[in-house]
Amino acid sequence: MQKVAVLYDASQAVLSAPDLEGVLHQILIIARDYFHLQNVAILLLDEETQELHIRCQIGWADNPAHMHLPLGSGITGTAAQQKRPIYVPDVSTDARYIPSNFKTSSEFAVPLIVQGTVVGVLDCQSDKPDYFEPDTIDLLTLFSTQASLAIQNARLNALERRRARELQAINAIAQQSTAVLDVRELLSKVCPLIQEKFQLPHISVLLKEEDDLVLSAHHGIFTSRVPDEGRMPAGVSLWGAALSSGKTQIEHAIGKTDDHLVFYDETVSRMCIPLLSCGQALGVLLVVSNKAGAFKHYDTQPLESAADICATAIQNARYVERVKQLAYLDGLTGIFNRRYFELRITEEIERARRFGAGMAVVMVDIDQFKNLNDEFGHLLGDEVLRQVSSIFHQQLRKTDVVCRYGGEEFAILLSQTNGQHSHGVAEKLRRMIETWQFPGVPRSVTISAGIATYPENGATRDELVKAADAGLYAAKQGGRNRIVSAPLLAEGAAFS
Repeated sequence: MQKVAVLYDASQAVLSAPDLEGVLHQILIIARDYFHLQNVAILLLDEETQELHIRCQIGWADNPAHMHLPLGSGITGTAAQQKRPIYVPDVSTDARYIPSNFKTSSEFAVPLIVQGTVVGVLDCQSDKPDYFEPDTIDLLTLFSTQASLAIQNARLNALERRRARELQAINAIAQQSTAVLDVRELLSKVCPLIQEKFQLPHISVLLKEEDDLVLSAHHGIFTSRVPDEGRMPAGVSLWGAALSSGKTQIEHAIGKTDDHLVFYDETVSRMCIPLLSCGQALGVLLVVSNKAGAFKHYDTQPLESAADICATAIQNARYVERVKQLAYLDGLTGIFNRRYFELRITEEIERARRFGAGMAVVMVDIDQFKNLNDEFGHLLGDEVLRQVSSIFHQQLRKTDVVCRYGGEEFAILLSQTNGQHSHGVAEKLRRMIETWQFPGVPRSVTISAGIATYPENGATRDELVKAADAGLYAAKQGGRNRIVSAPLLAEGAAFS
């Protein structure tokens, strides 16, 4: 929890910086204060020359601003080229090391990556050999994700400010876009602003989800044919051309053949502007009119600027949401952690109470996991944990929640289910694990589980978890590799 709190605080500090210089300064301050690093530098990648150059640093004896590293050169350049962190406990034994500070003994280089593209490297050095502990390396690697996004966001914000100065008409839209960090709230405020400021009859924002476009928000005077959250194929009609070309498309008069793809009854002409961020198509801004030839090509630039701001804000909101989600993910397995379980179990109980639907808590434990670690090593034990997590995730519904509760124990929340169905789900998982061939493990791996259902085994978080734990304990005592449902609440004294 302390590590998650540090990571969250650090990411908030970086994301709050107003410009690129502020972001880079915050990254260095956090590296120094949060991670106790005295020698740290940020190198940014020049896309034209494909060289890394030091943009800012703390702790170097000499000013290395003149230093330029080609991709693949040195420990830092190798990390950028391979797109993975590199840790060298003793630089004197690594031929890749390029001396930049005579006191350096160990070095950890983390590439800063945004959407698969390297933008730079966070280079951390120490005058002590093997200074970086595994926990510090993991936390720095996670922090580098936020730092990467913050650098990219700072560049995008600079672009926003430049366009805002050129187009005063979209000032109010820019202010709303940068102030709101929730996509739904953002669109609910931006759509009326665009419609009002540009005096448009009706506008819509459609966001891309897989192969569809979803009507995420709209505002205006026309009669809608499509419900909110309605879907349209992304590759057809005017928006298909806008998404594939990345350019604004105008239709001066709608033909009868496209009648089934018209969103509003009064539509006669329309303009479709792609929402692009970092080369990624997020969706489209659709503007419609009840007059033929209502849109001219010279009208597109201000709206394209508004669309760019919207796209950046949407992407930023998604980045912030992803940063928040990092606090709820288990670093080893990639599934949710106990903190998320505590959040969701309360929501699931409340939902089950409100709608009169059942729900279940399944506590799962890998049998004899300590023996497996002792016999085959912790690396193989970690791989077993990852594969078990993956099997659980793949076999459960999207509405169900699987969390790593701690160690080799997992907690599963099954929504809208009863005791019989939850027992069947748990039994299915048990059989699958028992028959699964784990690489490097010559014997079967098995699990035991205890099940508690709402409201039969309890009406609160503590009652349900306690009941499920009692079932798990009974499964262990009964010989392991089995599923045991908790006794009914009336029999709770047996395990209270």
